[in-house]
Amino acid sequence: MKRRQFLKTAGLTTAATIAAPYILPSGRLFAQTGSGLADHVVFVLFAGGVRHQESIGQRYLHDSQFAYTNDPNIEDVEGNIMPNMLTGIAPDKKIVYGMDPVDGGGTPGSLPLPPVLSQPLQEKGVLFKEMTCRTAGHYLGLSALVSGNYAATQGLRQKPLAPTIFEYVRKHLGVPATKTWFIGNGIGNSTPLLNYSVHTDYGAAYGANFFAATTTFGEKGVAFLSNAKSYHPEEELDLVYLMKNFLDNSFLTTGGALPSLGNTPEETYQIKEFMRRVFHEGEADNIINAIPGQARNNDVTTVAYACAVMREFKPTVTVINMSNVDGCHSNFTGYLRALHRADYAAGYLWNFIQNDPVMGGNTALIIAPEHGRNAEPNNIKDFNDWYAYDHSDENALRNFSLMLGPGIPAGLTLGNEGSPLGDTAQCMLTVAEILGIKNQVASQGLLYNSQSLLDLI
Repeated sequence: MKRRQFLKTAGLTTAATIAAPYILPSGRLFAQTGSGLADHVVFVLFAGGVRHQESIGQRYLHDSQFAYTNDPNIEDVEGNIMPNMLTGIAPDKKIVYGMDPVDGGGTPGSLPLPPVLSQPLQEKGVLFKEMTCRTAGHYLGLSALVSGNYAATQGLRQKPLAPTIFEYVRKHLGVPATKTWFIGNGIGNSTPLLNYSVHTDYGAAYGANFFAATTTFGEKGVAFLSNAKSYHPEEELDLVYLMKNFLDNSFLTTGGALPSLGNTPEETYQIKEFMRRVFHEGEADNIINAIPGQARNNDVTTVAYACAVMREFKPTVTVINMSNVDGCHSNFTGYLRALHRADYAAGYLWNFIQNDPVMGGNTALIIAPEHGRNAEPNNIKDFNDWYAYDHSDENALRNFSLMLGPGIPAGLTLGNEGSPLGDTAQCMLTVAEILGIKNQVASQGLLYNSQSLLDLI
């Protein structure tokens, strides 16, 4: 093949691959043995490592900063900065996590975002107030959430070793590929690897479709994908390699072919049409404009795109990853703002679900971080002279989860610091139980714990 023809063919093939996210045969291998609680589950991997004290503990600045700065102005500053998820009164001073005053005066961030929900999610479901996790690393924590197993290699270009919830759902429920979606908010930290495992009995053929929403539909996506053009093999060779690099980083293929997820031609067409509408018919603007300007960040935008995916495909399982609170490593004020917006995203998400004609009343929501954060700060201060926090000590193994939906008790809080209840890795089996395939999943013998969180109630 001549060089010109090779480059043209390679460019067209690569563009086609990304335009239709990869998808399997959907024959059910086992009859469903249990009745599920809901036909849909949305599972939120919450925000990138959430320190227990500021979230569930509602200690705000008193615990995180006063003990280390001895600033008398923040000695008694406590309160709830997650009003969509948790019950509790907001702080009454030193508010920095909200919106800026519209006239440009006053303290930046001093206006909390108005809650989306009239009643916090905690009152609608079960809060596991104090859980444990077995890792303080992002990738291993995320892998445990979606696979129910802590056995994993370091995430750099390595898939999970144990099957993910996507694979279990597709294999044991027999649903098509477009009924399982993983929506990430970026292509870093090996996030795109989590849509299926390397397990020989499962794997790519049972994987989920993946969008890194703010990348796919953001500036890079518009540049490389929106027109799906053919590049001139000589005059635009640099653009060909830029596209190749973008795609390799998006799916970590290291130049190899993407394995098939088994999307049927009809599914592929539906995905392409969805992407076309987002790129070319103003749908992206509609998605973004539904969110108040000062509420927007990468996490909230990701959730908004996830809602667009759910509106189109009505997935059986949708997993959404958020990670903005990881800025806590160097900017505690930014961390508080990100945590407040992650809470806003949770409220926005539940409001969307309840108002969807198909998913409303028939969808369970589970929210859980991959891990917590340290008890002691590092030595980095932000512009407010507040200390930042990493994640490596025992305090970073403190976790929580929140779940609600059909058949799940309302207003129940379980676990406390002295007596934790539940483990991060049990969330995946909980999803399986809600969908009615708990026995099939547990019988594979690949879980860290064979009990779901529902078993602990």
